[in-house]
Amino acid sequence: MKTKTLKKDKVNIVTLGCSKNLVDSEVMLTQLRGNAIDTTHEAKKSDANIVIINTCGFIDNAKQESIDTILQYADAKDRGLIDKVYVTGCLSERYKTDLEQEIPQVDAFFGTRELPALLKKFKADYKHELVGERILTTSSHYAYMKISEGCDRPCSFCAIPLMRGGHVSKPIEQLVLEAKNLAAKGTKELLLIAQDSTYYGLDLYKKRNLAELMKNLAGVEGIDWIRLHYAFPTGFPMDVLDVMADYPNVCKYLDIPLQHGSTDVLKAMRRGTTREKQEELIHTIREKVPGIAIRTTLIAGHPGEGEKEFQEMADFVERMKFERLGIFTYSHEENTHAFGMADDVPQEVKQERANVIMEIQEQISYDLNQEKIGQTFKVLIDKKEGGNYVGRTEFDSPDVDNEVLIDAKENYLRVGDFVNVQITDATEFDLIGKPTT
Repeated sequence: MKTKTLKKDKVNIVTLGCSKNLVDSEVMLTQLRGNAIDTTHEAKKSDANIVIINTCGFIDNAKQESIDTILQYADAKDRGLIDKVYVTGCLSERYKTDLEQEIPQVDAFFGTRELPALLKKFKADYKHELVGERILTTSSHYAYMKISEGCDRPCSFCAIPLMRGGHVSKPIEQLVLEAKNLAAKGTKELLLIAQDSTYYGLDLYKKRNLAELMKNLAGVEGIDWIRLHYAFPTGFPMDVLDVMADYPNVCKYLDIPLQHGSTDVLKAMRRGTTREKQEELIHTIREKVPGIAIRTTLIAGHPGEGEKEFQEMADFVERMKFERLGIFTYSHEENTHAFGMADDVPQEVKQERANVIMEIQEQISYDLNQEKIGQTFKVLIDKKEGGNYVGRTEFDSPDVDNEVLIDAKENYLRVGDFVNVQITDATEFDLIGKPTT
C-alpha cells in the first residue's frame, strides 16, 4: 500500500516599499532559513506554496500597490495555486483590523515588530544567535544597514510613527558585528538607513552618537564605502561632518530630506526649522566637506502651499543646486497632524508643481554632470545590463542616483569590483566613461 507523501512547504517573501522594508525581509529570510524552512525572496519561479507579503503603507500609491499585491495572492489562493498568504509590514501594522475584514483569504496579519509571532506560524523560533547575520537580497557587494527603528519626530505629514513606533537605536557593538559579518561575505559598501539617522544613540547613550558609530564602522576591515541616508536637518550633529572629512571610507555623500523651501510650509509641516536655517546648514556642510554630494527630498502640495510658497521652494532649489533631488506629491494620511488641515491643493496641481521642480533639477544635474567630463572617479560596478556595465561613484546611492555606464563590448569588468573610470560624456542623470589603467 502506498503512503501519501506530504510536500514540503516552500515560502516566497515579496517586499514592497523602501530599503528599510528590504532589510526586514532579509532578516525574515535569515530566520526562516535558519529554522530549515525553504525560503526565497521575490522568486521568479512560482513554485512556493506560502507567500509572505511585506507591505508599505507610507503614501497613497504605496498603499495601493500593497493592497493590489495582497489581492493578487488572495486570488491565487482562491484558485488553489498557493496554500497560505501572510501579510506583514507597515500597511498591516496600520490597518490590520480593516484588512482582516476586507481580505479574509489572508491567513494572518502581522505588525512591523511581530517577526517572532510570524515565525510561530511555521513552528519556528526567533534565533537570537542569528542577530547580526543577514542573507542579502541585493548584490553582495553592497548592503543596507538599519541603525535604528521608529521615529520620535512630529512631522505633520508622516504616518511612520504610527507604523514603526518610537525611536529605538541598535547598539554600536551589534552593528559592528553585523558589518564584520557582511564584510566577510564580500560586502564593500554599507548604506546606513533609519527613519531618522541623526537621532541615533539618544535613547541608548543619552547623546547623538552617529559620529561614534560611523568611526567604529569605518574601522571594519573590508568596508570601503559607508554612505549616510535619511539625516534629519533639525539638530544635525556637526561631528558627523568631521568623520566624513577625516575618514577616506566614509563617502562624501549625505541624504538629508528637507521637505520644503518655504518657512511657512516648514512650520505647517512641524519641521522645527526655517528656510534660512536650512540654507545655512547646507552652506556649512559644503564648507566642512568640500565636494560633498547632497541628496534631498521635497514634498509638493502640502496643506497651505499656495503659489507664493511653491515659488519659494522653486527658488530655493535654484539657489541651493542640490547634487541629487527627489520630490513626492503630498498624500493626506489619516491620524497625522496634517489630516486635520484642508487638503487644499488639487492632485493635478501637486503633480504639475512636482514636475516643475524636477525640470529645474534636471538642468542643475546636467550642468553638474557636464563639469565631470574629463575627470576620473573610483566607480563600484553594480551590474551588467544591456550592452553596458553599470556602476556608481561615491556620490551616488543605488537605484535613486546617477549611474556610470561603461561599454561592455570594449571592456571586461567584474560586478562588485572598484574601477577607475574617466568620464567621456554625460546626460542629466548618467555619466558615460571608460576604465583607465
